[in-house]
Amino acid sequence: MASTSSLAISSKTSYDVFLSFRGIETRHIFTCHLHAALCRKNITTFIDDILERGEGISPALMKAIEESKISVVIFSENYASSRWCLDELVKIIDCEKKLGRKILPIFYHVDPCDVRNQTGKFGEAFGKVKENSKHSLDGVEKWRTALMEAGNLSGWVSSDSRPESQLCEEVADHILEKLYPISFTASTGLVGIDSHVDKIMSLLCIEPTNIRVIGIWGMGGIGKTTIAEILFSRICNQFDCFCFLRNVWE
Repeated sequence: MASTSSLAISSKTSYDVFLSFRGIETRHIFTCHLHAALCRKNITTFIDDILERGEGISPALMKAIEESKISVVIFSENYASSRWCLDELVKIIDCEKKLGRKILPIFYHVDPCDVRNQTGKFGEAFGKVKENSKHSLDGVEKWRTALMEAGNLSGWVSSDSRPESQLCEEVADHILEKLYPISFTASTGLVGIDSHVDKIMSLLCIEPTNIRVIGIWGMGGIGKTTIAEILFSRICNQFDCFCFLRNVWE
């Protein structure tokens, strides 16, 4: 009975996203830009504003990981030099397996292969924390397994070929689609529908200072709602809030 009660409490969600990152390395650069992009899209995000200190992460932080739908792990060069980050990662992997939470890794100027195999400079950082760790061999092995599993996940690899702000927006858009998927099964595989949607797209002015109303007029059954559904699915992620009313008569 006790274990059932515990699972019921931990399975609830309070946050859309939990951000795991090496504070001294990315807090004031990439991480804060990503956090701002998520907030602009009204994605409820937990970010730990307390500088890392002490031997382990707090129960409140463990609870925040459990109650987040998606954990975004920002792997940077010195991520594995922090016992705090490694313990977070073990908890994140555990919640994926037991609660079905999602994990999205971002490899920030590190190679996913180095994370997976603990090689390169990333591996050197992990080697140092192993040497100085008071954890048992079992604890170190949990860190190693968590890094291997997270390194095998599909995510994003940052590069100098595109601005970080662009990557942040891309990640935020992807998370928004994961949280609120737009699925119109009746709108797929329709021959010739794209030309109608493109024509309406050309009439729109999607700018912050413009408001535009477009009416699609015609007899019943010719595909007005289908065109509107596809149009909506294409542009909804450009707005903070959106709603599609399929049957206004009701």
